[in-house]
Amino acid sequence: MTPRDIVIIGCGGHGREVLGIVTAINHAAAVPPWRVVGFLDDDPSPSHKERVDRLGVPLLGAVSWLTTAVDPPDYVIGIGVPAYRRAVAERLDTAGTPAPVTLIHPAASVGADSAIGAGSVLFAGARVTTNVTIGRHVHLNQNCTVGHDTEIGDYSSVNPLAAVSGGVHLGAAVLVGTTAAVLQGLRIGAGATVGAGACVVRDVAPGVVVKGVPAR
Repeated sequence: MTPRDIVIIGCGGHGREVLGIVTAINHAAAVPPWRVVGFLDDDPSPSHKERVDRLGVPLLGAVSWLTTAVDPPDYVIGIGVPAYRRAVAERLDTAGTPAPVTLIHPAASVGADSAIGAGSVLFAGARVTTNVTIGRHVHLNQNCTVGHDTEIGDYSSVNPLAAVSGGVHLGAAVLVGTTAAVLQGLRIGAGATVGAGACVVRDVAPGVVVKGVPAR
């Protein structure tokens, strides 16, 4: 099997971590499934350019490179902020770009009867238990946990060491901050942010930012 070409959108730290996931997948496979063509970024900072250069992976240009390619490669969005990831994804959908790929680090785990949408990325140590539904372009970061029967909306992010309990519903483009906890059966509205270290004990309305223990 010939490796498929892939580009990573976003050359910041999050995008470079996604490169590490692709590398880990390749190392774990008998035949590496991916060949990383390069990064795409509309506004890369000088420091990000320098770090990409050190990794030996080219910065190909802006996101529009993908929409104008004669034979576009596969792609994944390596942008950590849900709203920004959503904007890029919707732009690519409007342009008719083929569906994104889903990446699951070999050190992540996914339980039975769980569904993961296109473009989602599971980082090392992410734990998804059973009967979980994950939307498109969701990022489950290092060592986070997602309990049974939970639904995670498109473009959401669960940051490192966060714990989402069973039966939770996260709306679209929700951010659950590092080490935060969302207790059983709660609903977090679309576009809401749960601050780092917060403990959510009641439903959160769309677009609201909560923080603290208990989260307010």
